[in-house]
Amino acid sequence: MDPYSIILTAETQFAKEVTLGVIYQQPPSAWRYLVPGMFIIDYLRRGTAISRYSKHFMFPRKLALDAARSLLKGQEKSGIDVRIEGDIEHWLNSLKLHSQALIQAQKRAIDLLIEHYRKLQNVEGDSIFELIENAYTSGEAYEAHVRELTSAEAEIDRVIIEKMENNEKLKEKLQLEARQVEIGREKILENIF
Repeated sequence: MDPYSIILTAETQFAKEVTLGVIYQQPPSAWRYLVPGMFIIDYLRRGTAISRYSKHFMFPRKLALDAARSLLKGQEKSGIDVRIEGDIEHWLNSLKLHSQALIQAQKRAIDLLIEHYRKLQNVEGDSIFELIENAYTSGEAYEAHVRELTSAEAEIDRVIIEKMENNEKLKEKLQLEARQVEIGREKILENIF
């Protein structure tokens, strides 16, 4: 499998694991287990949650992955940046979350992902773990990337919460998701370095 496909598969699986972790942290109330057939509704709820989170998690990653591939093929960064900014703006408009601050926060995270994916696509490996190990010289180098990306993602969450007028339920959900992402990234680091 080529690095692009390995990365895309790994990121999609990571999104699924994060969603399942969030669902596990928010178990349904006990009364739901007493209702016949409720397990079917819970199963459907999990599927919907995975689909929804994956869609939002993967949008910037897919933009970054495609941009990294385009850069490796020799396309100009300025043209790629214009296209990405337009795609971000269109996406945020569709979510009714448009703001210049959020566009810039998303752009910062995507730029970090582009560089990361470019590194991964420049090395050999048969799994995401091998690609990361071969792209980064040490665990510290990979940790530095993770810290920068986590900071950029925290800024995205902060702007969203501010735009949604400090919605406590949304804030709690974003914090749970961020914690699950952190746990997943720690596992990756432990498996590689």
